[in-house]
Amino acid sequence: MYFTDRGIEELEKRRGDEEVTLAWVADRLQEFTDTFPEFEIPVERFATWLARLDDPED
Repeated sequence: MYFTDRGIEELEKRRGDEEVTLAWVADRLQEFTDTFPEFEIPVERFATWLARLDDPED
């Protein structure tokens, strides 16, 4: 199992019953990149991918 998979599984286990807004997720991602600026580009790519996920033009 990859490290990322373990992290996703832990997130689901610990927070899976919660309902959150997209604004809450965006705030957490911003806090993360403020703390770990070396991850700004991967987080930006992930957020862009999510934003365009259902866009038929992309």
